Amino acid sequence: MVVERRKPIQIGEGIKRVLEYPLQLQSEELNIENAADRVLAEPIIADHDVPPFNRSPYDGFALIAKDTEQASTETPVHLEVIEEIGAGQVAESNLQSGQAIRIMTGAAIPDCADAIAMFEVVKEIQKDDKIMIEIGRRFSSGQNIARQGEDTEKGTVLITRGTMITPGVTALLATFGYKTVDVFRKPKIGIYATGTELLNIDEPLQPGKIRNSNAYMIASQIRKMGGEPLYLGKLDDDFDVCFDAVSSVLHDVDALVTTGGVSVGDYDYLPAIYEKLGATTLFNKIAMRPGSVTTVAEYEGKLLFGLSGNPSACFVGGELFVRPFIKQAAESTPFLAKMRAILAKDFPKPNPFTRLVRGKIDYAPEGIRVAPTGLDKSSSVTSIAEADVFIVLPGGTRGFQTGDEVDVLLFNHESDLNPWEV
Repeated sequence: MVVERRKPIQIGEGIKRVLEYPLQLQSEELNIENAADRVLAEPIIADHDVPPFNRSPYDGFALIAKDTEQASTETPVHLEVIEEIGAGQVAESNLQSGQAIRIMTGAAIPDCADAIAMFEVVKEIQKDDKIMIEIGRRFSSGQNIARQGEDTEKGTVLITRGTMITPGVTALLATFGYKTVDVFRKPKIGIYATGTELLNIDEPLQPGKIRNSNAYMIASQIRKMGGEPLYLGKLDDDFDVCFDAVSSVLHDVDALVTTGGVSVGDYDYLPAIYEKLGATTLFNKIAMRPGSVTTVAEYEGKLLFGLSGNPSACFVGGELFVRPFIKQAAESTPFLAKMRAILAKDFPKPNPFTRLVRGKIDYAPEGIRVAPTGLDKSSSVTSIAEADVFIVLPGGTRGFQTGDEVDVLLFNHESDLNPWEV
Protein backbone atom coordinates (compact mmCIF):
# COMPACT_ATOMS: atom_id res chain seq x y z
CA MET A 1 0.00 0.00 0.00
CA VAL A 2 1.30 3.42 -0.93
CA VAL A 3 1.32 5.75 2.03
CA GLU A 4 -0.70 8.87 1.28
CA ARG A 5 1.27 12.10 1.50
CA ARG A 6 -0.82 14.82 3.02
CA LYS A 7 -0.28 18.54 2.86
CA PRO A 8 -0.73 20.22 6.26
CA ILE A 9 -2.63 23.46 6.59
CA GLN A 10 -2.55 25.95 9.45
CA ILE A 11 -5.07 25.69 12.30
CA GLY A 12 -6.74 28.96 11.34
CA GLU A 13 -7.27 27.82 7.77
CA GLY A 14 -8.86 24.60 9.01
CA ILE A 15 -11.27 26.48 11.27
CA LYS A 16 -12.13 28.84 8.44
CA ARG A 17 -13.07 25.92 6.21
CA VAL A 18 -15.26 24.38 8.94
CA LEU A 19 -17.10 27.66 9.51
CA GLU A 20 -17.98 27.85 5.84
CA TYR A 21 -20.59 25.15 6.53
CA PRO A 22 -22.89 26.69 9.17
CA LEU A 23 -25.76 24.71 10.60
CA GLN A 24 -29.19 26.30 10.31
CA LEU A 25 -30.80 25.44 13.63
CA GLN A 26 -34.48 25.89 14.37
CA SER A 27 -35.55 27.29 17.71
CA GLU A 28 -37.72 25.68 20.32
CA GLU A 29 -39.75 27.16 23.16
CA LEU A 30 -38.76 26.13 26.68
CA ASN A 31 -40.07 26.90 30.11
CA ILE A 32 -37.66 29.19 31.94
CA GLU A 33 -37.04 26.42 34.49
CA ASN A 34 -35.62 24.17 31.77
CA ALA A 35 -33.67 26.78 29.82
CA ALA A 36 -30.44 26.97 31.85
CA ASP A 37 -27.27 26.78 29.72
CA ARG A 38 -29.28 26.96 26.49
CA VAL A 39 -28.71 29.73 23.94
CA LEU A 40 -31.28 32.46 23.32
CA ALA A 41 -32.86 32.48 19.87
CA GLU A 42 -34.59 35.80 20.54
CA PRO A 43 -33.50 39.08 22.12
CA ILE A 44 -34.79 39.85 25.60
CA ILE A 45 -36.46 43.26 25.70
CA ALA A 46 -37.56 45.19 28.78
CA ASP A 47 -41.35 45.52 28.76
CA HIS A 48 -41.31 47.95 31.70
CA ASP A 49 -38.97 50.24 33.58
CA VAL A 50 -36.71 48.83 36.29
CA PRO A 51 -37.36 49.77 38.98
CA PRO A 52 -40.99 50.18 37.90
CA PHE A 53 -41.54 52.98 40.46
CA ASN A 54 -39.44 55.29 42.61
CA ARG A 55 -38.41 53.23 45.61
CA SER A 56 -36.29 53.34 48.71
CA PRO A 57 -32.90 51.59 48.54
CA TYR A 58 -32.56 51.76 52.34
CA ASP A 59 -34.45 51.31 55.54
CA GLY A 60 -35.12 54.83 56.85
CA PHE A 61 -37.55 57.72 56.65
CA ALA A 62 -39.15 59.30 53.59
CA LEU A 63 -39.24 63.08 53.92
CA ILE A 64 -39.46 66.37 52.07
CA ALA A 65 -35.90 67.58 51.48
CA LYS A 66 -36.91 71.24 51.81
CA ASP A 67 -37.80 70.57 55.46
CA THR A 68 -34.10 69.95 56.19
CA GLU A 69 -32.73 73.15 54.62
CA GLN A 70 -31.84 74.64 58.01
CA ALA A 71 -30.82 71.39 59.69
CA SER A 72 -27.38 71.11 61.29
CA THR A 73 -25.80 69.35 64.22
CA GLU A 74 -26.37 72.43 66.35
CA THR A 75 -29.88 73.13 65.08
CA PRO A 76 -31.52 69.81 64.20
CA VAL A 77 -35.01 69.74 62.74
CA HIS A 78 -37.80 67.52 64.00
CA LEU A 79 -40.30 65.69 61.80
CA GLU A 80 -43.38 63.79 62.90
CA VAL A 81 -43.53 60.14 61.82
CA ILE A 82 -47.08 59.58 60.58
CA GLU A 83 -46.97 56.10 59.03
CA GLU A 84 -44.84 53.03 58.43
CA ILE A 85 -44.66 51.09 55.14
CA GLY A 86 -42.74 47.99 54.10
CA ALA A 87 -41.78 46.58 50.72
CA GLY A 88 -44.90 45.86 48.68
CA GLN A 89 -46.94 48.44 50.55
CA VAL A 90 -48.04 51.90 49.45
CA ALA A 91 -48.38 54.86 51.82
CA GLU A 92 -51.96 55.86 52.60
CA SER A 93 -51.11 59.29 54.02
CA ASN A 94 -50.42 62.45 52.09
CA LEU A 95 -47.05 63.61 53.33
CA GLN A 96 -47.09 67.23 54.46
CA SER A 97 -44.27 69.59 55.38
CA GLY A 98 -42.92 68.69 58.84
CA GLN A 99 -43.78 65.02 58.48
CA ALA A 100 -41.92 61.81 57.63
CA ILE A 101 -42.91 58.22 56.86
CA ARG A 102 -40.95 55.27 58.18
CA ILE A 103 -40.05 53.21 55.09
CA MET A 104 -38.33 49.89 54.44
CA THR A 105 -35.99 48.93 51.62
CA GLY A 106 -37.85 48.37 48.34
CA ALA A 107 -41.02 50.25 49.32
CA ALA A 108 -42.50 52.84 46.93
CA ILE A 109 -41.61 56.44 47.72
CA PRO A 110 -44.74 58.19 49.13
CA ASP A 111 -46.26 61.07 47.21
CA CYS A 112 -44.55 64.41 47.96
CA ALA A 113 -41.47 62.71 49.55
CA ASP A 114 -38.23 63.35 47.66
CA ALA A 115 -35.46 62.02 49.94
CA ILE A 116 -34.69 59.16 52.28
CA ALA A 117 -32.88 59.56 55.57
CA MET A 118 -31.33 56.26 56.66
CA PHE A 119 -31.97 55.00 60.18
CA GLU A 120 -28.28 55.51 60.98
CA VAL A 121 -28.42 59.32 60.52
CA VAL A 122 -31.54 60.16 62.51
CA LYS A 123 -32.56 59.98 66.14
CA GLU A 124 -36.03 58.74 67.05
CA ILE A 125 -37.62 60.51 69.97
CA GLN A 126 -41.02 60.72 71.69
CA LYS A 127 -42.45 64.27 71.93
CA ASP A 128 -45.96 65.24 73.05
CA ASP A 129 -47.22 61.67 72.49
CA LYS A 130 -45.93 61.82 68.96
CA ILE A 131 -43.16 59.79 67.38
CA MET A 132 -40.60 62.20 65.98
CA ILE A 133 -37.22 62.02 64.26
CA GLU A 134 -34.41 64.45 64.84
CA ILE A 135 -32.23 65.25 61.82
CA GLY A 136 -28.97 67.15 62.05
CA ARG A 137 -28.06 67.41 58.37
CA ARG A 138 -29.49 68.69 55.08
CA PHE A 139 -30.90 66.44 52.41
CA SER A 140 -31.17 67.26 48.74
CA SER A 141 -34.11 66.43 46.52
CA GLY A 142 -33.66 62.92 45.08
CA GLN A 143 -31.11 61.85 47.69
CA ASN A 144 -31.16 58.11 48.43
CA ILE A 145 -33.99 57.39 46.01
CA ALA A 146 -33.83 54.65 43.37
CA ARG A 147 -35.52 56.35 40.43
CA GLN A 148 -38.00 54.61 38.14
CA GLY A 149 -36.12 53.26 35.10
CA GLU A 150 -32.65 54.06 36.46
CA ASP A 151 -31.58 50.43 36.04
CA THR A 152 -33.34 49.77 32.73
CA GLU A 153 -35.87 51.68 30.68
CA LYS A 154 -38.80 50.09 28.92
CA GLY A 155 -37.89 48.97 25.39
CA THR A 156 -34.20 48.40 26.13
CA VAL A 157 -32.66 45.31 24.49
CA LEU A 158 -31.30 43.59 27.56
CA ILE A 159 -29.79 40.44 26.12
CA THR A 160 -29.05 39.70 22.50
CA ARG A 161 -29.89 36.57 20.56
CA GLY A 162 -27.04 34.06 20.83
CA THR A 163 -26.44 34.60 24.55
CA MET A 164 -26.19 31.60 26.85
CA ILE A 165 -28.78 31.53 29.60
CA THR A 166 -26.84 31.88 32.85
CA PRO A 167 -28.36 32.37 36.32
CA GLY A 168 -28.14 36.14 35.76
CA VAL A 169 -29.97 35.90 32.44
CA THR A 170 -32.58 33.70 34.11
CA ALA A 171 -33.16 36.47 36.66
CA LEU A 172 -33.80 38.93 33.81
CA LEU A 173 -36.18 36.53 32.10
CA ALA A 174 -38.18 36.22 35.30
CA THR A 175 -38.06 39.98 35.96
CA PHE A 176 -39.60 40.70 32.58
CA GLY A 177 -42.18 37.96 32.60
CA TYR A 178 -40.61 35.46 30.20
CA LYS A 179 -42.26 32.32 31.52
CA THR A 180 -41.15 30.63 28.31
CA VAL A 181 -38.32 31.58 26.00
CA ASP A 182 -37.15 30.69 22.48
CA VAL A 183 -33.78 28.92 22.45
CA PHE A 184 -31.77 27.33 19.68
CA ARG A 185 -32.26 23.62 19.26
CA LYS A 186 -29.16 21.71 20.27
CA PRO A 187 -27.33 20.31 17.25
CA LYS A 188 -27.35 16.53 17.35
CA ILE A 189 -23.80 15.25 16.93
CA GLY A 190 -23.40 11.51 16.31
CA ILE A 191 -20.32 9.77 17.71
CA TYR A 192 -18.64 6.55 16.58
CA ALA A 193 -15.45 5.28 18.20
CA THR A 194 -13.47 3.12 15.79
CA GLY A 195 -10.78 0.58 16.58
CA THR A 196 -10.74 -3.17 17.11
CA GLU A 197 -8.60 -2.57 20.17
CA LEU A 198 -11.40 -0.80 22.03
CA LEU A 199 -13.21 -2.34 24.98
CA ASN A 200 -16.41 -1.14 26.53
CA ILE A 201 -15.81 0.67 29.80
CA ASP A 202 -17.37 -2.16 31.81
CA GLU A 203 -15.20 -4.85 30.26
CA PRO A 204 -12.05 -6.18 32.00
CA LEU A 205 -8.75 -5.30 30.37
CA GLN A 206 -7.42 -7.82 27.84
CA PRO A 207 -3.98 -8.16 26.21
CA GLY A 208 -3.61 -5.60 23.42
CA LYS A 209 -6.87 -3.86 24.25
CA ILE A 210 -7.76 -0.55 25.86
CA ARG A 211 -11.02 0.85 27.10
CA ASN A 212 -12.89 3.30 24.90
CA SER A 213 -12.36 6.69 26.53
CA ASN A 214 -12.56 8.95 23.49
CA ALA A 215 -16.27 8.54 22.82
CA TYR A 216 -17.20 9.51 26.36
CA MET A 217 -14.71 12.37 26.42
CA ILE A 218 -15.88 13.91 23.14
CA ALA A 219 -19.51 13.41 24.18
CA SER A 220 -18.77 15.40 27.32
CA GLN A 221 -17.04 18.10 25.28
CA ILE A 222 -19.97 18.33 22.86
CA ARG A 223 -22.43 18.59 25.73
CA LYS A 224 -20.38 21.40 27.28
CA MET A 225 -20.24 23.17 23.90
CA GLY A 226 -24.04 23.17 23.73
CA GLY A 227 -24.56 20.20 21.44
CA GLU A 228 -26.51 17.00 21.95
CA PRO A 229 -24.11 14.06 21.72
CA LEU A 230 -25.51 10.81 20.39
CA TYR A 231 -23.14 7.94 21.12
CA LEU A 232 -23.70 5.34 18.44
CA GLY A 233 -21.23 2.71 19.62
CA LYS A 234 -17.76 1.45 18.73
CA LEU A 235 -16.78 -0.09 15.44
CA ASP A 236 -14.14 -2.67 14.67
CA ASP A 237 -11.58 -1.89 12.00
CA ASP A 238 -13.62 -3.34 9.15
CA PHE A 239 -14.19 -1.15 6.11
CA ASP A 240 -17.62 -2.48 5.18
CA VAL A 241 -18.89 -2.35 8.76
CA CYS A 242 -17.60 1.18 9.22
CA PHE A 243 -18.93 2.37 5.87
CA ASP A 244 -22.41 0.96 6.50
CA ALA A 245 -22.49 2.48 9.99
CA VAL A 246 -21.36 5.91 8.87
CA SER A 247 -23.50 6.12 5.74
CA SER A 248 -26.66 4.90 7.45
CA VAL A 249 -26.62 7.38 10.32
CA LEU A 250 -25.92 10.63 8.50
CA HIS A 251 -29.58 11.44 7.88
CA ASP A 252 -30.26 11.21 11.65
CA VAL A 253 -27.65 13.68 12.87
CA ASP A 254 -26.53 17.24 12.18
CA ALA A 255 -22.88 16.19 12.07
CA LEU A 256 -20.85 13.09 12.80
CA VAL A 257 -17.71 12.69 14.89
CA THR A 258 -15.58 9.60 14.58
CA THR A 259 -12.54 8.87 16.70
CA GLY A 260 -9.66 6.89 15.24
CA GLY A 261 -9.13 5.60 11.73
CA VAL A 262 -7.96 8.88 10.16
CA SER A 263 -4.23 8.28 10.00
CA VAL A 264 -2.38 6.47 7.22
CA GLY A 265 -2.19 3.00 8.77
CA ASP A 266 -3.44 -0.20 7.14
CA TYR A 267 -6.63 -0.12 9.23
CA ASP A 268 -7.37 3.59 9.03
CA TYR A 269 -10.49 3.45 6.88
CA LEU A 270 -12.12 6.84 7.36
CA PRO A 271 -10.40 8.53 4.37
CA ALA A 272 -11.57 5.69 2.12
CA ILE A 273 -15.06 5.87 3.60
CA TYR A 274 -15.26 9.59 2.84
CA GLU A 275 -14.14 8.85 -0.71
CA LYS A 276 -16.74 6.10 -1.23
CA LEU A 277 -19.46 8.34 0.16
CA GLY A 278 -18.51 11.04 -2.31
CA ALA A 279 -17.73 13.46 0.51
CA THR A 280 -15.50 16.46 -0.02
CA THR A 281 -12.45 16.47 2.22
CA LEU A 282 -11.95 19.95 3.66
CA PHE A 283 -8.57 18.99 5.09
CA ASN A 284 -6.78 15.88 6.29
CA LYS A 285 -3.71 17.27 8.00
CA ILE A 286 -3.26 20.22 10.34
CA ALA A 287 0.10 21.73 11.19
CA MET A 288 -0.25 21.06 14.91
CA ARG A 289 0.73 18.62 17.62
CA PRO A 290 -1.10 16.65 18.81
CA GLY A 291 -3.88 15.92 16.36
CA SER A 292 -2.17 16.58 13.04
CA VAL A 293 -4.25 13.83 11.39
CA THR A 294 -7.53 15.59 12.25
CA THR A 295 -9.71 15.33 9.17
CA VAL A 296 -12.96 17.05 8.25
CA ALA A 297 -15.12 16.18 5.27
CA GLU A 298 -18.45 17.47 3.99
CA TYR A 299 -21.25 15.35 2.59
CA GLU A 300 -24.56 16.83 1.45
CA GLY A 301 -24.05 19.85 3.69
CA LYS A 302 -23.15 17.82 6.78
CA LEU A 303 -19.71 17.76 8.31
CA LEU A 304 -17.88 14.61 9.28
CA PHE A 305 -15.22 15.23 11.89
CA GLY A 306 -12.54 12.56 11.86
CA LEU A 307 -10.64 12.96 15.12
CA SER A 308 -7.54 11.09 16.16
CA GLY A 309 -7.83 7.91 18.19
CA ASN A 310 -5.21 9.21 20.62
CA PRO A 311 -7.01 10.83 23.57
CA SER A 312 -5.05 14.08 23.81
CA ALA A 313 -5.15 14.52 20.04
CA CYS A 314 -8.87 13.76 20.00
CA PHE A 315 -9.46 16.32 22.73
CA VAL A 316 -7.52 19.00 20.84
CA GLY A 317 -9.38 18.30 17.60
CA GLY A 318 -12.70 18.58 19.38
CA GLU A 319 -11.90 21.90 21.03
CA LEU A 320 -10.38 23.50 17.94
CA PHE A 321 -12.79 22.36 15.22
CA VAL A 322 -16.00 20.88 16.67
CA ARG A 323 -16.44 23.71 19.18
CA PRO A 324 -16.65 26.61 16.69
CA PHE A 325 -18.96 24.54 14.48
CA ILE A 326 -21.44 23.96 17.32
CA LYS A 327 -21.14 27.46 18.72
CA GLN A 328 -21.60 29.14 15.37
CA ALA A 329 -24.83 27.19 14.87
CA ALA A 330 -26.32 28.92 17.91
CA GLU A 331 -24.84 32.31 17.02
CA SER A 332 -22.80 32.10 20.22
CA THR A 333 -19.18 32.93 21.05
CA PRO A 334 -17.31 30.23 19.14
CA PHE A 335 -13.71 30.33 20.34
CA LEU A 336 -11.68 29.60 23.43
CA ALA A 337 -10.54 32.88 24.95
CA LYS A 338 -6.83 33.66 24.71
CA MET A 339 -4.58 35.34 27.27
CA ARG A 340 -0.89 35.58 28.11
CA ALA A 341 0.85 33.72 30.92
CA ILE A 342 4.34 33.02 32.18
CA LEU A 343 5.64 29.52 31.62
CA ALA A 344 6.42 27.97 35.00
CA LYS A 345 8.32 24.95 33.69
CA ASP A 346 10.76 24.30 30.87
CA PHE A 347 9.33 22.78 27.71
CA PRO A 348 12.44 21.77 25.75
CA LYS A 349 10.77 19.89 22.87
CA PRO A 350 11.33 21.47 19.45
CA ASN A 351 8.12 22.42 17.66
CA PRO A 352 8.03 21.88 13.91
CA PHE A 353 4.25 22.45 14.13
CA THR A 354 2.20 24.56 16.52
CA ARG A 355 2.03 22.60 19.74
CA LEU A 356 -0.97 22.63 22.05
CA VAL A 357 0.23 21.50 25.44
CA ARG A 358 -2.33 20.69 28.11
CA GLY A 359 -1.61 22.99 31.00
CA LYS A 360 -2.93 24.40 34.24
CA ILE A 361 -3.14 28.07 35.15
CA ASP A 362 -1.99 29.41 38.50
CA TYR A 363 -3.26 32.89 39.37
CA ALA A 364 -0.29 33.69 41.61
CA PRO A 365 0.15 37.07 43.36
CA GLU A 366 3.16 37.82 41.13
CA GLY A 367 1.22 37.10 37.94
CA ILE A 368 -0.48 34.44 35.87
CA ARG A 369 1.65 31.34 35.50
CA VAL A 370 1.06 28.17 33.54
CA ALA A 371 2.67 24.74 33.61
CA PRO A 372 2.15 21.59 31.52
CA THR A 373 0.10 18.81 33.06
CA GLY A 374 1.04 15.16 32.84
CA LEU A 375 2.71 13.46 29.93
CA ASP A 376 2.97 15.48 26.73
CA LYS A 377 2.10 12.73 24.27
CA SER A 378 -0.91 12.47 22.01
CA SER A 379 -1.84 9.18 23.67
CA SER A 380 -1.90 10.69 27.15
CA VAL A 381 -5.19 10.63 29.05
CA THR A 382 -4.09 11.90 32.45
CA SER A 383 -2.78 15.23 31.13
CA ILE A 384 -6.31 16.19 30.03
CA ALA A 385 -8.00 15.65 33.37
CA GLU A 386 -5.96 18.25 35.25
CA ALA A 387 -5.70 20.78 32.42
CA ASP A 388 -7.71 23.97 32.13
CA VAL A 389 -5.81 25.54 29.22
CA PHE A 390 -3.88 24.82 26.08
CA ILE A 391 -0.39 26.28 26.15
CA VAL A 392 0.11 27.41 22.56
CA LEU A 393 3.71 27.06 21.44
CA PRO A 394 4.32 28.27 17.88
CA GLY A 395 5.89 26.00 15.32
CA GLY A 396 9.47 26.49 14.17
CA THR A 397 10.86 26.90 17.67
CA ARG A 398 13.35 24.82 19.64
CA GLY A 399 11.54 24.78 22.91
CA PHE A 400 10.67 27.19 25.69
CA GLN A 401 12.13 27.98 29.08
CA THR A 402 10.73 28.86 32.46
CA GLY A 403 9.87 32.56 32.50
CA ASP A 404 8.98 32.80 28.81
CA GLU A 405 5.68 34.52 28.07
CA VAL A 406 3.29 32.29 26.13
CA ASP A 407 -0.28 32.31 24.80
CA VAL A 408 -2.84 30.13 26.53
CA LEU A 409 -6.38 29.19 25.48
CA LEU A 410 -8.82 28.91 28.38
CA PHE A 411 -11.11 25.87 28.40
CA ASN A 412 -13.75 27.62 30.51
CA HIS A 413 -13.86 31.04 28.87
CA GLU A 414 -15.08 31.86 25.38
CA SER A 415 -14.57 34.77 23.04
CA ASP A 416 -15.78 36.16 19.74
CA LEU A 417 -12.15 36.81 18.84
CA ASN A 418 -10.67 34.11 16.66
CA PRO A 419 -7.20 33.36 18.07
CA TRP A 420 -6.29 31.66 14.78
CA GLU A 421 -7.59 34.29 12.39
CA VAL A 422 -5.94 34.10 8.98
